[in-house]
Amino acid sequence: MPPADIFHIAPEVRAALAGKRPVVALESTVIAPGLPRPRNLETARLCESAIREEGATPATVGIINGVITVGLTDEQLELLALSEGVRKVSRRDFGIALARREHGATTVAGTMIAAHMAGIGVFATGGIGGVHRGDAGDVSADLPELARTPVAVVCAGAKSILDLPRTLEWLETAGVPVLGYRTETFPAFYALSSGLPVDARLDSPQDAAAIIRAKRALGLEGGVLIAVPPPADLALPADEMEAAIERALRSAASAGIGGKALTPYLLARVGEFTAGRSLTVNIALLEQNARIAARIAVALSEGE
Repeated sequence: MPPADIFHIAPEVRAALAGKRPVVALESTVIAPGLPRPRNLETARLCESAIREEGATPATVGIINGVITVGLTDEQLELLALSEGVRKVSRRDFGIALARREHGATTVAGTMIAAHMAGIGVFATGGIGGVHRGDAGDVSADLPELARTPVAVVCAGAKSILDLPRTLEWLETAGVPVLGYRTETFPAFYALSSGLPVDARLDSPQDAAAIIRAKRALGLEGGVLIAVPPPADLALPADEMEAAIERALRSAASAGIGGKALTPYLLARVGEFTAGRSLTVNIALLEQNARIAARIAVALSEGE
């Protein structure tokens, strides 16, 4: 574990880990810059509450004044939600944020790294990054992190603004198992299904825990991806989402948007083109994923 001056585990989280009680990590890019204010802070609190209701301890990960913090306090959640210039932190960004004593919001990859350092094996998020459309060389740092870091990630698939077939091909090549929670197909984030098959279906938290334990027992590197469809009553039709994404992509190309700015830009435009319904789905799936991750963490702890 890194030195205490750059890596802090909240007392509640530390106690739960020491007692072998279930803990679920949460990312902080949902807080900054992922969701608009004030929904960002509301959603962060909602996810933490959902995990507690399922019998686990939430551990939202972020960087506060250059210290990686596993288990943000409510005041720290609010600080990230309201502060300007919060750095988005993936693997490459940790050294910069720590050396400059910055505030940072951890991505899927960044959260996996911190969770693993702390000894947390289950992490809930919205959607992972992946291979971008139109450029197979533009690959999110989330994918190689899934290939190297042994954390189970519960998500609603990859963000549907991405190239989902190539993303799944990348994960297959890297040896990352993609499991569908009560589904045989990979979810498309806002939509129930991409039509693409998963490697195996899970029907319960115990099913997920058994596969995670078996992979750990072999000592294989890398994580497990558990894909959960969004709530059926809120999910958007796949054809409607695809039309909104295509409009957003054309808008980004016209505006010359690329690099790290592309994903938040596309998500914002999709929100506009769906009259805010995509944001409603996003928040609902975040809470749902937090609950399911907590149930899996509980099932894992019961088997230890």
